[in-house]
Amino acid sequence: MAVKIRLMRMGKKKQPVYRVVVADGRKQRDGRYLEAIGRYDPRQEPSLIEIDNEKALAWLGKGAQPTEPVQKLLEISGAWSAYKVAKGEIHTVTPKKAPEPVADEIAEDVAEDGAEDAGDSESE
Repeated sequence: MAVKIRLMRMGKKKQPVYRVVVADGRKQRDGRYLEAIGRYDPRQEPSLIEIDNEKALAWLGKGAQPTEPVQKLLEISGAWSAYKVAKGEIHTVTPKKAPEPVADEIAEDVAEDGAEDAGDSESE
């Protein structure tokens, strides 16, 4: 079965609201679906994009293919990049522990020296 992640149109005439669904690619656009994983409302300002990333990653891992509009929505939600990292197509580098900033310590020492010098001149 060719499983697709695609948009299912809902709403009234000229007022579309979409569900992001996982469906058999051979079924109608607004026909039966396996699971709804999110929704998309392009008419709001800014557009509403709600996608359950865990469900999307699970279906992508099982081989479901997103359509182009859904792939863009997955990129916005962050699920697409997480999928690419899990698949190994994007390599992430975990940074080593960053060294302590030396400039802050120097600035603190200079401030303390300046305060001591100011206290000496007042006592004289």
